[in-house]
Amino acid sequence: MTRLAHLALAYAAGSVGGAVTAVVIWLVGILGVTAVAGVAIAPSLTPAWLYSRIVWGGLWGFLLLIALPDRWSWWQRGLLFSLGPTLVTWFVVFPLKAQVGVLGLDLGSLTPLFVVVFNGVWGLTTAAAMTLAEPGWIGRRRGPAPGPTGDAGVS
Repeated sequence: MTRLAHLALAYAAGSVGGAVTAVVIWLVGILGVTAVAGVAIAPSLTPAWLYSRIVWGGLWGFLLLIALPDRWSWWQRGLLFSLGPTLVTWFVVFPLKAQVGVLGLDLGSLTPLFVVVFNGVWGLTTAAAMTLAEPGWIGRRRGPAPGPTGDAGVS
């Protein structure tokens, strides 16, 4: 698979993760789970809101291309990579864009926990989508391409 194909696949997997996460956040909101927890997160499932999560989920999907030791399973990678969007949400989006304070605490004291859970859904879904689309993505060769005999040029 070419580098461009890997980029496209990582973006697509992240976008799937973004779409699934958007629906989960919406469901948790309409079911009143966040309200019961005292957290003011209950978005409407509008095209603009969904679009933003799909695009940003795709961009965050590029994290899947970071090489990690093969002993890390797909779900461990997904949870690890979910820390990126979690940290950005806590320390950039909430205080600077949404104006709801660091960690989003103006939305409720349990907001940071919900952010971890929601981004965990993104990470797990994204890693699962990548694994289904390219089962060998975890252990794929990161060195030079194999030579004509498949031996990576070693004689």
